[in-house]
Amino acid sequence: MKRTPLYPQHKTMGARLIEFGGWEMPVQFQGILAEHKAVREAAGVFDISHMGQVWVTGSEAEGFLQRLVTNDVSKLAQGKGLYALLCREDGTVVDDLYIYRFETDRFFLVVNASRAEEDLKWVRGRLKGDVQILEQPQAAALALQGPKASAILEPLFPSAIDLPRNGIVEISLLDMDFLVSRTGYTGEDGFEIFAPAGHILQLYPRLLEAGAGFGLAPCGLGARDTLRLEMGYRLYGQDLDEKHTGLEAGLGWVIKLDKGDFVGRDVLVRQKAEGPKRRLVAFRLKEKGVPRHGHALSFKGLPVGEVTSGTFSPSLQVGIGMGYVEARAFPKDVEKETGLAVQVHGREIPAEVVALPFYNPKKAVPHESK
Repeated sequence: MKRTPLYPQHKTMGARLIEFGGWEMPVQFQGILAEHKAVREAAGVFDISHMGQVWVTGSEAEGFLQRLVTNDVSKLAQGKGLYALLCREDGTVVDDLYIYRFETDRFFLVVNASRAEEDLKWVRGRLKGDVQILEQPQAAALALQGPKASAILEPLFPSAIDLPRNGIVEISLLDMDFLVSRTGYTGEDGFEIFAPAGHILQLYPRLLEAGAGFGLAPCGLGARDTLRLEMGYRLYGQDLDEKHTGLEAGLGWVIKLDKGDFVGRDVLVRQKAEGPKRRLVAFRLKEKGVPRHGHALSFKGLPVGEVTSGTFSPSLQVGIGMGYVEARAFPKDVEKETGLAVQVHGREIPAEVVALPFYNPKKAVPHESK
């Protein structure tokens, strides 16, 4: 398994480590519930060095990305980022990613760890014109999330505090260069910090020290998953994959069919006109239980789909989840009827379809990112 530059620190701090996307990553430090609570009430810091970082530059970089992803890159202002999907010709999802523009011809992409190699292969296979693709060498990154994130970051990166949602800026600290964006995966205010490994190694203890008086907690993948699911954020490999399209996943807001041609557009136009045969629904259990990936979904005793992501929500104290259902077997107009159930360890637990997000933090930012 691959290891991030912070692996030795994680070991020293007593993290429990697991395999994720080919990486050995901390799943928890003091415990998932405690870390989840810290992010919702104070702040948490996550090692996200496993995420892929790619530079796309050149005079034709904008047009190249515009033809490659679903969102409208031409409307992306300098110093801002947007969420987009990378699709195959059949409209299914290669990956979901974030694209930041620094200059007219200079873009920074953040992709999922498990898909970084496939993404690069896909992107390079469609390379045309004056475009250069460079994977960030010695890439590393941190995510600082929570209502107290700004107060913690201000002594280190004071100019980042005024960033708007999805904004990004290049900052120097003690002769080290960092990219700081106001994005995240938790629903709380927060920042993601990208830099070469040596710079992140020096920043990490400084960040922990700055946050000591604010309740900052080191967090693992366990809390990251419960936090993102409470917000209804999709996870590649579960809620998104090469078997489903972005329309089926309920991500039509990042699919700009009127912007011009892009890979997969023809299929998506047709699917929108006809209506997807499958769709992603969000549900919460009416009785005790914890839904998990792969659990069957049924409606009035008949199978209609399966759970893609499920957990026990620490904030809501109830089982929540998302799953794909067959549109004909479970059409939208029956969602308010009783009869939906999740098969949990041989037990049929009644559930209700709900709107996303499951949880609205009091100071949550609008759902504009993944």
